[in-house]
Amino acid sequence: MFGLGWTEVAVIAIVAILIFGPKKIPELGSALGKTLRGFKEELKNPNEDNNNPEREE
Repeated sequence: MFGLGWTEVAVIAIVAILIFGPKKIPELGSALGKTLRGFKEELKNPNEDNNNPEREE
């Protein structure tokens, strides 16, 4: 995972818990997952509205 060992991942997790608190981390993970899912969907199926250079707003 990005060239990190288990000890580095554990230190990052502990620091994240200290900074955000144990109740906030699941919310952050959920928000990140939704963001990544939406990004992947847009890459897979681009919206035609954004790709039309002739349209003026």
